[in-house]
Amino acid sequence: MNVQFLGGAGEVGRSAVSINDTLLLDFGTKTDAPPQYPVGDVSPDAVVVSHGHLDHVGAIPALLSGDDRPPIHWTPPTYELAMRLARDTLKLRGGTPLCPFTEEERSRVTEVSRTHGYRESFEAAGHRVEFFNAGHIPGSAHVLIDDGETRLLYTGDFHTDDQRLVSATTARPEADILICESTYADVEHEPRERVEKRFVESVRTTLWEGGTVVVPAFAIGRTQELMLICAAHDIDCYVDGMGVEVTRLVRRYPGFLRDPEAMARATSNARIVTGRDGQRKRIANEPTVIITTAGMLSGGPAMTYVPEIHANPVNKICFSGYQVEGTPGRQLLDTGSAEIGRQHLQVSAQLERYDFSAHADRHGLRTFLDSYADTPILVNHGDSCAWFAEELRTAGFEATAPSIGDGIEI
Repeated sequence: MNVQFLGGAGEVGRSAVSINDTLLLDFGTKTDAPPQYPVGDVSPDAVVVSHGHLDHVGAIPALLSGDDRPPIHWTPPTYELAMRLARDTLKLRGGTPLCPFTEEERSRVTEVSRTHGYRESFEAAGHRVEFFNAGHIPGSAHVLIDDGETRLLYTGDFHTDDQRLVSATTARPEADILICESTYADVEHEPRERVEKRFVESVRTTLWEGGTVVVPAFAIGRTQELMLICAAHDIDCYVDGMGVEVTRLVRRYPGFLRDPEAMARATSNARIVTGRDGQRKRIANEPTVIITTAGMLSGGPAMTYVPEIHANPVNKICFSGYQVEGTPGRQLLDTGSAEIGRQHLQVSAQLERYDFSAHADRHGLRTFLDSYADTPILVNHGDSCAWFAEELRTAGFEATAPSIGDGIEI
C-alpha cells in the first residue's frame, strides 16, 4: 500500500491522503488568508470522507471539474453537511480565485454521492472500506481500508469521551497501520462535567444580574452541544446563524445522535432568531443567552450582538472553543479589544473561555493508541505532530510524522 499526504500533515487544515494513487481520503481547506488547499494534481477513482468539517470536506466539489466523476463515499450527515458548507463557500467566495469550485461542480456532488452507515462494508476504487463511529460530530467516522494486503485505519477526528450530542468512539478495529489525528496531543482537557458546571454557574450569575451572555459557537457540533447543555439545566436561549440550519439537518438522522429525544427537547427550548426588523438588537438587550455563529467572531450574527453588548461590564462573551491565532476572537481574548464588524471595540463585557472540544486530548489519544501498541502509527492533523510522534516512540510505539507531499510505502 502506498500512502501520500497531500495536506493535514504537521498542520490542522486541508486534510487529504491518497491511497495507492486511486483512493482519496478527505479533501479539505485550510482557512488561512488566502485559503489553502491540498497539494498536487489529483484524479482519484473514488473518494472517502471522514466527516463534515471544512478542513476535511471544504474542497470536495473541486474534484468534479472537467470529466472527472469519482464516486464520493460518506455517512448521510457528512454528505448533508458538506453540501451546506459548499453552498456557504460559494456565497462567500463564489466567482473569485479564492473559491476552488463552481456552483455546477457543487451540484455534481449529488450525482456521485454514495452514503453508508457505520459498520456497512463497501467497495471504493478496488478497496474494501468500512466506517466506525468516531465520536466527533454526527456522522464522523474512522475509516478502515483494506487493499487485500494491508489494512489501514484512518482515524479522522475523534473523541474518546461522551458528549451530549454524540457518543464517544469505542471502535478499535484491527489494522496493520494507523493514520492518527493529534490536534490536542499536547493538551489535557478539563473534565467535561466540570467545564459544563462552570459554564452553567457563570451564565446563571449573569442572568440573575440582568446581563446578556453571547456564546460564539461553531455551527456544526458546538451549537447543538450548547443547546443540549442549556436545555438540560433549564436555561432559556436564543440560537442564531448557520447553527439553526445545521440543527435541523442533524435531527433528520437520529441514528447518528447520542440522544435524539434530548436534541428534540433542546430544539424546543431554544428560540430561533430570524434577524428580521431589528430582532437581534432587541434580543441583545435582554437578560438571556445567545448562541451564535461565528465561533471565532469572524462573521455571522455575532457581528451584531458583540457591538451591542460590549460596553456593559455585567454582560459576558463566553467563547466555547479554541480561538485560532489571528482571528478576532483570539485578539479579543488576548488584548480585550478587536475589530468586530468593521469597528474597533474596546470590550468592557466579561470575557470567558470554555473548552467544549470535540477532539480527544493527550490522555484520550494515548488511551486510544494503547490498542495499537504493535501497529506503526503515522501522526497527522496537528501543530505538534513531530513532537507527539517522538513522545510515542519514547513510549515504545513505532511512530512517524510525515510532511506534506511525503509518500510512504507500506
